[in-house]
Amino acid sequence: MPQVARLVAPTGIAAVDNQLEGGLPVGATTEFVGPECSGHTSVALAFLAQMMRMGNVCAWIDVCDGLDPESAAATGIDLSRLLWVRCGVSAEPARLSPGLQFPQKYLVPPPVMKGFHGGGFGPHPQTEVKGLSEAASDLLRPEAFAPRCAEPQRRMKPEREVFLPVSPMPAAKLNPRVRSGKPWARIEQALRVADLLLQAGGFAAIVLDMASIAPEYSARVPLATWFRYRAAAERTQTSLLLLTQHSCAKSSAELLLRFQHGKACDDETTVFTGIEYRMEVERRRFTQVHANIVPMRKPSQRENGVHWRSHSTWAGVR
Repeated sequence: MPQVARLVAPTGIAAVDNQLEGGLPVGATTEFVGPECSGHTSVALAFLAQMMRMGNVCAWIDVCDGLDPESAAATGIDLSRLLWVRCGVSAEPARLSPGLQFPQKYLVPPPVMKGFHGGGFGPHPQTEVKGLSEAASDLLRPEAFAPRCAEPQRRMKPEREVFLPVSPMPAAKLNPRVRSGKPWARIEQALRVADLLLQAGGFAAIVLDMASIAPEYSARVPLATWFRYRAAAERTQTSLLLLTQHSCAKSSAELLLRFQHGKACDDETTVFTGIEYRMEVERRRFTQVHANIVPMRKPSQRENGVHWRSHSTWAGVR
């Protein structure tokens, strides 16, 4: 009888599940590495949809604010069972629907209250003397306050020049949501949220989406953070999915999957029908043990790469 080292959960994509011998590990960290538009988000959404069909609750920590709820719902995700954390997004004021309007009294400006100094309540004349000396000194010439030669002059420290990492992609091609704000501030917020959710438990799967963050920023996360996440995921039996462009978790990740750029399907000449993706299993800590007998010959190596296709809605089932 085959003995599985760890429980796995299916992703819902037959080609990927066959390559991974059942699916993604439960209670461990799985790292999806690859550039943007390489299919790792689609696999993560499909995996969450499978977990929710079993009645579980999942979380999506969106560092770059790139998750589309409509696309997530189209893949089968129950949005009522998904905790969507948007990092670095300020709270927007509530917008009224076209049918709702403010009462007319809130649209009329209040009348001007007459008082001192030409309408409006001004301060008492005695308080206006405060700050008069500072205001008068600003009107004088700067040469009057120049230090003399005999007086000690204050030594000014030169400002330290800071060099920021440059993204390999031009600014015009970057996501406008990612270009604004500080990436490291959003990463810190995402790490704190992931720590709280893993320690609290109750989530079958948690996705930490840093797929649009440049590797210069994601590589700054300490390795102790990923080791702490691995211990917490194993204790709460939570599947942690890490989406990045460069491998960050190192040995803390039980499974490392590398995705390649998607290729447009050429079934039709003028109609876009779908995208063909490719994924490779780069590293796996635990494998299935089929027997206790060690063979004398070297076992045949299995192909690590797998292809699958995603079809557009208007193309139908092929």
